[in-house]
Amino acid sequence: MDSTDSRPAKRLDRKPRVFVTRHLMPGVEERMGQLFEVSLNTEDVPLTREQLVAAMQEYDVLVPTVTDRIDSAMIAEAGDNLGLIANFGAGTEHIDLEAAAARHILVTNTPGVFTDDTADLAMAGIIGVPRRIREGVELIRSGKWSGWTPTALLGTKLAGKVLGIVGMGRIGQAVAHRARAFGLEIAYHNRKRLPEAVERMFHARWVDSLDALMAEADILTLHCPAGPDTHHMIDARRIALMKDGASLINTARGDLVDQEALIAALENGTLAGAGLDVYPDEPNVDPRLIRHRNVMTLPHIGSATREGRQESGLKVIANIRMWADGHRPPDQVLSGLG
Repeated sequence: MDSTDSRPAKRLDRKPRVFVTRHLMPGVEERMGQLFEVSLNTEDVPLTREQLVAAMQEYDVLVPTVTDRIDSAMIAEAGDNLGLIANFGAGTEHIDLEAAAARHILVTNTPGVFTDDTADLAMAGIIGVPRRIREGVELIRSGKWSGWTPTALLGTKLAGKVLGIVGMGRIGQAVAHRARAFGLEIAYHNRKRLPEAVERMFHARWVDSLDALMAEADILTLHCPAGPDTHHMIDARRIALMKDGASLINTARGDLVDQEALIAALENGTLAGAGLDVYPDEPNVDPRLIRHRNVMTLPHIGSATREGRQESGLKVIANIRMWADGHRPPDQVLSGLG
């Protein structure tokens, strides 16, 4: 069995009852109000586990985000009417897909919406960390800048350096496309090698092991999903393989990196800096990262554009409407169960 078994056999004969866990774009919420019997979280306060379970017991559709962990025990308590978890965002690691499929609850997401937005933010780190942008901004704000000198705040030239991309899906490819304009050499590691024509398109070179990519990258950027296979994939052993003075950029998921190992490498000077938009214990950010002079610490804003958040919300609406009409939604996520 997979989650294709979860869709209703016929359309609902009433408006679906929809529960939205976080405040969405105003136009999206307005449209939801027109189409559905909807409950909105206009105060945008993170919901407790108990509140989420209560919603899953009462409503037909739950619209969660990455901050809402929906585990098997919660799904086991869901009411019989819950037929769809319409996730706002592409990642679904916070939802137990197999448990949902076992209860015939379909799961959808909003893939592809934030590709350019996240790639743009990754490029901010790829450029900003080697060029020591954070230090420059803080120097100006402190009022201690004494003027230009030939040796002040020397960074690293980008052109000719090796950008190692871990995960060459939509976002990784978008980063490669942008990085070529800055003269970076693109090397990548992926679960499967891309077709030769795609490699030529992005001027990208396949590296068959992550260890080998770690050793040759001047800048390493992560673009892979979270899960058991990728948890702490960047650990102390692998960080030790990196060049002295290399940089690490992570706009994917916080638990891809062993944070203690990263901090140790930053503090002993092995790594020149890091650009981080995600953390293992959000919203908590380790003070040692905040204090480091060349770590760009951003508050998980990779997808934070008006355009992207609007489009994601519209995808959620489309998935709900298709499900309510008894059809397979366009962005169904398969559980792999069965």
